[in-house]
Amino acid sequence: MNRPPSPCSHPQSPGLPSLQGVIFASVVGSVLVLAAAVLFALLPGALSEAADFRAARPCPEEGGSVVENGDCLSEWPATVVSTGTGRSNKAVTHWVTVDLSPEEPSFRIRMRGDGPVWRELAPGDRVTVFAWRDLVWQLGSGELRQDTTETPDREPTVRFAAGLVLLIVGSVFLRGAGWLHRRRATRATDTPTAQVVVVMAATLLASGIAATAAVATDTVWLVLLLAAAGCATVWAATALLLRGLARRRTS
Repeated sequence: MNRPPSPCSHPQSPGLPSLQGVIFASVVGSVLVLAAAVLFALLPGALSEAADFRAARPCPEEGGSVVENGDCLSEWPATVVSTGTGRSNKAVTHWVTVDLSPEEPSFRIRMRGDGPVWRELAPGDRVTVFAWRDLVWQLGSGELRQDTTETPDREPTVRFAAGLVLLIVGSVFLRGAGWLHRRRATRATDTPTAQVVVVMAATLLASGIAATAAVATDTVWLVLLLAAAGCATVWAATALLLRGLARRRTS
C-alpha cells in the first residue's frame, strides 16, 4: 500500500545544490587555508636563510671583516677519517668523518645521497670542506662536488609557493561554499557549466601567477605584491566575463 508523502518532507528540487556539497566545500576550503597558514608560520627563518645563502660570495683570501667572513662561502682542507652508512626511520644516511687539523676534533658530515664524492672516499683522502656560517654545505674531492644535508636549498621557496596555492584554492572553496549556500536559500537551480569552468580556469591562473612569483624572486613582500596584483586582475576579469555570460543567458 502506497503511503502519502509526509507534509514535513520537502524533496530537493532537481539541480538544487545539496547540503552535502556546501559542507564538503566548506571543509575542504578550511583544511586548505589551515595548511597554508601552517606552511607560512614555518617559513620566515628558512626563506631568509635560503636567500642569504644564494646571495653569499666566496670569502676573500685575506682580510675582510668578521661579519663578512661569517656570511661568505669558505673552503677548508680536511682529511677523511672514515665513511659509513646508517639507517634512521627506514631512511639510509651516508656520512663522512673528517679532520680539519690535529688541534681540532673530528666531526661528522651527513651527505645528501650516495653521490660521487662519498663513493670514492677512503680514510686518509684529502678533501675540501665548503662552509657557510656554521653549516658545511658541500664536500669536494678533486673536481667532484657533493651537497650535504645542511645545504640551504629551494625547499622553502617551494613551500612558500605551495602555501600561496593552497591559500588561493582554499579561499575559492570557501567562497564557493557561500555561493552554494545562497543558491540553496534562494532555491536557484540553474548552474551554467560555463560559470564553473570559468571559475576553475581563473583559480588555476591565479595559483600559477602566485607560484611563479614565489619562484622568481626571493623578496617576500614583492612576491605577495605580485600574487595579490595577479589575483586581483584575474578575479576582476572573471567577474566581468561571468557578468557578460549572465547577460547573454537572460537576453
